[in-house]
Formats: sequence, C-alpha cells, structure tokens
Amino acid sequence: MRKITIALLVMFVSLGITQAKEAQPGAPGLGDSYFPDLGNGGYDVRHYTLNLDWDEATNVISGAVTLEATATHDLSAFNLDFLGFDISAIRLDDAPAGFSRSGRELTIEAADGLKTGQDFSLTIAYSGVPGDGVPRYYDVFARGWTRYEGGVYVASEPNGAAFWYPVNDHPLDKATYRFEITVPQPYVVAANGLLAETREDDDTITYVWESHDPIASYLVTVNIGSFVVEQTQGPDGLPIRNYFPPRVFQQAIVTFHRTPEMIAFFSDMFGPYPFEAYGVVVADHNLSFALETQTLSLFGSSAAAGGGNSENVVAHELAHQWFGNSVSLAEWKDIWLNEGFATYAAALWLEHTQGAEAFDRYMRDLYLPLATPALALGRFLPPGNPPPDNLFNGGVYVRGAWLLHALRLRIGDEAFFSVLRTYYDRYQYANAATADFIAVAEEISGQDLAAFFESWLYDERVPEVPEMGLKPLSPRR
Repeated sequence: MRKITIALLVMFVSLGITQAKEAQPGAPGLGDSYFPDLGNGGYDVRHYTLNLDWDEATNVISGAVTLEATATHDLSAFNLDFLGFDISAIRLDDAPAGFSRSGRELTIEAADGLKTGQDFSLTIAYSGVPGDGVPRYYDVFARGWTRYEGGVYVASEPNGAAFWYPVNDHPLDKATYRFEITVPQPYVVAANGLLAETREDDDTITYVWESHDPIASYLVTVNIGSFVVEQTQGPDGLPIRNYFPPRVFQQAIVTFHRTPEMIAFFSDMFGPYPFEAYGVVVADHNLSFALETQTLSLFGSSAAAGGGNSENVVAHELAHQWFGNSVSLAEWKDIWLNEGFATYAAALWLEHTQGAEAFDRYMRDLYLPLATPALALGRFLPPGNPPPDNLFNGGVYVRGAWLLHALRLRIGDEAFFSVLRTYYDRYQYANAATADFIAVAEEISGQDLAAFFESWLYDERVPEVPEMGLKPLSPRR
C-alpha cells in the first residue's frame, strides 16, 4: 500500500509540474492587423465596475476599477491596456498581486496561476490626471477623458479607453458596466445604460449608472456637466434620456425631437432596437465630431443648435447602435462596416422622410467626389483597406455607403433589406468581419458577389454608378 501511495504522489507531483509549465502569460494583444497592441489575450472580461472620484479643480480622477473575468487558458500572468496614472494597489481575488508596466501594457502576475475556465476578479486602485505623460492620441475623438471649461466628456475611438481606466481595449472583448462616479454638487453625470441611483454626501453627489448590455471599450462614456435632463419614450416604451446644457436646451429639444421616429424606422428596416435605453448627451463645448457612445451618443453644442445636416448626423449616430455597437467590428480594418452602414442608414431616413427623388439626388451628390480624381485623392480611399493612419477617411463613409446602395440596386429591395436584417440578427451583441457580411449577402441573394465586393472595396477606381431610380420604401414591422 505504501508503494502505491508513493507512486501516486509522484504522479500527482509530476502532473502539477507539467500543469505549472503549461501556464503561460496571456498575449499582450488580440492580433488586430492594424492595432496589434490593442486588447490582450488569455481571458474574457464579463463586467467592469468603475468607482471614481473627480476633482473639479485639478481634473484628477481617483478610485478603483474592478473587473470580473474568466481565464481562457492557463495563465501565469495577463495584461491590461492602461496609460498614465499612479497605481496604489492591485488585488487579484482579494490577494495583493505584483505588476509591471511597459507602454500601454500593464502586466498582472498570477502567483498561484489561473486555470482555463476559472473566474476571477481584479481590482486596480489608481489616481492621476487623464492624459498626463501619455503618447498623443490617435485622433481628436480618441482622447478618452477630456476636460473642458464646464465639464468632462469621454470619447475613445479607437484606442482612448486605456487613457482613463485599465481595460481590455478591443471590441472583441465587450462587457457590461457599472459606473459609480462622484462629483462636486451640483454637477450631473451621464453615462452608458440607465441611472440606477444617486447618493448625496455633504458637497458631493455619486451617480450610479448600470449597463446590462455588453459594450466595446471605445464606446464607454462618462460626461460631467451642468445638464438639464429631458426624458421621453421611444417605441414600446423605450426610455430616452437626453442631457443638454441649459444654454442650448430649447434648441437641442428641436434638433433631437425626431429621435423616437428614427428608432421606429430603423427598427422596421434592420430589426428591434438592441439596447435598454437611448438618448444623447451634449457637451457644452464645440466638438468637431459626434460619437455613437453606446445608448448615449455624444454631440457638441454646435450640433445641438441644429441647421445644416444636423438631422443626418442625428440619424447617423443612432444607426450605429445597430451597426457598430450591437454588431461590432472583429478588426479595425473593417471600419466601413460601421461608418458605411451608418451613412447609408441616414440616407434611408432621408428617403423615408423626403421621398425617393430627394434620396436619389443625395446619393448622386455623394458619388460625385468619389468619381472626381481631384476631389477623391487622399480623401475617399477604397474602404476595404483604409490606411491605419487614415482609418476614418471619407472612403469608409461615402464609398462604404455607396457599396450598400449598389448592392441594393443589384439584388433588389426585398433581398437587400433581408440581407441587412439577417446580418444584424446573426451578429447582434457579437462581432463581425467583412467576410461575414459578404457571406450573408451571397446567401440571401443567391448570387456570386465576389467581383462586386472586390471592385467596391478594393479597386482604386470607384465603380461606375449603377442605374438609379427607386420605389418608395415600405414599412417593415
């Protein structure tokens, strides 16, 4: 019996050594062909809790972020994306954890190892001024946490989330969120999801927001300002909450008043609205962009004033809730799946409200710069391979939208809108690539569309405009 026991002990020790050897650090990136250092491998985040205090005078944020995650292979260490700040403590499953930093990589040591399928929690306590000592952001809408006179807005596309909280910063790892943001009174905080509660304490107030639908990190937003809240409803009682600065409140109500109609229309075209709420937040600051932050699109004060193509922009950001937010990118090179779809959705809204003739004129106006070399040079590039340093060039918007229109004209309305609805239904709350959309289009149409997509996505010269002339859209509830 003693010999058997020793033999079993030796076997178990040997297995333990083998298993320990098999544990590896998680990859420092998720393999995105354009941004290989974004995201991290070896685990999947299910939920983040951001518990942060904001100091109005210094713009310091301090507090802790806790994430709940699951190991996807045996881990000896794993990384998060995080830039700047002083880290005061890290706890892995309530025990202190060692860590190191290099660039945007924060490496956490898993001293006892994490097994495949093991759930774990990680809490990181930190403080500092967002953006201090970090490389220049990718673009103006990638700054992350941005202080302006009168408040804060957060816009992080594509890589700015790591500028203000520790995160697995790639759309492939979406998660739910809880925000506990403490600010001086009488500031108001607007974030993703729904407001769960507020807690007042002397001169501060804590706003607790919860999002029960998974969010890609670049679509996470926190906004602090002197907001007036407008609450209304969309289809089927969908909560719509808008946060407007007092000085543009009346103008903003007019600018965004058709949002419930737009939600109903896009639900007819694409499928049911995907999230628990919608609305917009307007920073009391002129922005050169708008951003489709999930459930709460971000606009600047000039956009709220209306006029020009403001209704088009409102429709564009709303449409992203379906295409970009619910159906998210698998890789950033496929950004046309976000921007081309939202651009064409806004054109569909124009067709719905002003008729086929106005829509035809609009699409022809979009096509003109594509087909004019002097206008197109460097501005409207083939959308299938946008340069990594010019990811958001006009081609992913305009030529991407025209690809969809050309597809509609080729396969007909019935098949085209079935393609959009099938694509949305199949990939909602998940991720998709260009190949996935092409596969759905060929499946529904029954056509070989390889040459069609090749020409619209990759050819330097834009294909010739197809024959136009459309029948009015009909409701699709």
